[in-house]
Amino acid sequence: MRLIRLERQPSRVAEDVRAALAALGRGDAFAGGIALAGARPLPDRPPVDAVVVLPRAVLVVIGVDLPDPAIRLEAPLAGQWKADGWPLVADGEVVNPATEALALADAVTERLRADVPDHLPIATIIAVGPFAERIEQPPADLAGNVRVLFPTQNSLLAAIASLTPAPWPCTPAQARALIATLAPDSALTGDALAAEGFTATEESATVKLPPVKPRPRRQRSATPAAVPPIVPPAEVTMPVPRISAAAPARPVPATRRVPWRPLAAIAVALVLVVVVILLTTTGGNDQVTAPPTTTAATPVPQAVAGIEFTKRAAGTERTCAGRAYGDLQARLQAGGCAGMERGSFEATVDGRVVAVSVAVLTFGGDEQAAGFKQLADTPGSGGIADLATETRQWPREPDLSGAAYQSAISGRAVRLVLAAYLDGRSTPDDPALLRAAGAALGVRISG
Repeated sequence: MRLIRLERQPSRVAEDVRAALAALGRGDAFAGGIALAGARPLPDRPPVDAVVVLPRAVLVVIGVDLPDPAIRLEAPLAGQWKADGWPLVADGEVVNPATEALALADAVTERLRADVPDHLPIATIIAVGPFAERIEQPPADLAGNVRVLFPTQNSLLAAIASLTPAPWPCTPAQARALIATLAPDSALTGDALAAEGFTATEESATVKLPPVKPRPRRQRSATPAAVPPIVPPAEVTMPVPRISAAAPARPVPATRRVPWRPLAAIAVALVLVVVVILLTTTGGNDQVTAPPTTTAATPVPQAVAGIEFTKRAAGTERTCAGRAYGDLQARLQAGGCAGMERGSFEATVDGRVVAVSVAVLTFGGDEQAAGFKQLADTPGSGGIADLATETRQWPREPDLSGAAYQSAISGRAVRLVLAAYLDGRSTPDDPALLRAAGAALGVRISG
């Protein structure tokens, strides 16, 4: 990414923004694109911290200064912000310090939309400072196009990866036209823009779109579509003697011996009754028969941040240590947890199949959860085993040793996400894997 410095920015966190953008380096090895620090899209409004023109998206970066550093910042887009449990109040009665920043971002987005290519999304980055170690956003906010972060190289990469990109990159000519509206004096050549990930020609961009087949027209019907019948699961049945009206008893002479057949029938009936009682009390109907035939419903994909996730495995457990490894296992053995939910999902990002492993651990208190997340975020501290790998649900076992990692915390619940390719080697800084892992922070495991 190439950094071009324009005007001075009004926020104190602006220097951190510039440092994080500069740390991405030249070229498209990480993100690519052109960052215009201190751009002024609106002549009558103050400059923003940066407008970042990426090959597949445009970012509007606006700084928000906190009164003090924070270890834990709760930052919902609509609602009360809290720093280490204390409410943050802006001027007057505004309970969200980012209210003005979000309004400015909306105005800038509206101004840029006419100059940005139609297929490129415009997203917003709210950069907070002077420092925030852990920032929490609700899952619903993470599904949108606004991210709140303390600006570092890794946090910017994670934010870029979690946002929905354009289906193909814009051309150098399109990028140059957009940049010229914000920085007319910038002299960027086509080669320089191509080195930052912008495609060389219009044709090279459009050929990346797969052919679209026309959908067959469906006949409209006045009656609603029929709902497919619900097929009940197979039940285990066993023959039970039919009970009919008793025949009138015949008098038996006193000297006549009772034949053995009625006694045998009574014994068989008693055995059948005992068997039925045992099966009913133990719930073992499905266990005493041949393997049942089950009809598994086709998993319904769920879309988060432009990525569709298809569930491969899901389950809950009351203990966590048995499924963890490394330092995380030792921590859980010592402190325990209130429960854990794991899910494995398949997604397709940039044409490649990605295996996504999600684990949500719930603890007895906020401090315990925060301490666990801090340890989990430490490189080399271990992790949580993937459920689909344990149950052999993958067609090919993913190499999770090189997976991209993301985490989030919400009260007492800590969510850990790993994303790795199913068809080859993975690296933790892969942009596509980071985007998949970031989107999975908002995926539902149950339901």
